[in-house]
Amino acid sequence: MNGQKTVDEYIAAFDDWRTDAMKRLREVVKEGAPHSAVGIKWAQPVWEWNGPMIWMKAYPKHVDIGFWRGTEMDDPKKVLTGDGERMRHIKITSVDDIPADALRELVKQAVQLNTAKGNPTLGR
Repeated sequence: MNGQKTVDEYIAAFDDWRTDAMKRLREVVKEGAPHSAVGIKWAQPVWEWNGPMIWMKAYPKHVDIGFWRGTEMDDPKKVLTGDGERMRHIKITSVDDIPADALRELVKQAVQLNTAKGNPTLGR
């Protein structure tokens, strides 16, 4: 699914539940970060606010939505997974699997972290 130029094209490239899941994920991110910009970077949708903060990627059997500063986030609902040095993600396997309230709060944290600390891709 490479070559899409817009987020709409990326989402529309799938002909199953992943399209609906990504549409819902995009809605929840917009609710938590209404002023963020979204576009295709690194062949996937990326939301930015003072640098990249959230990414979304479709896989054959799931969709991930992830956070550049995931290891710095408070995750009381324990929805974030991963073992990378900085990033964490939520693995979605159906539209009903989307933890909208927890995700919305994580999105707000991502905005706050990038506002306070700047672009996470520019050093430490």
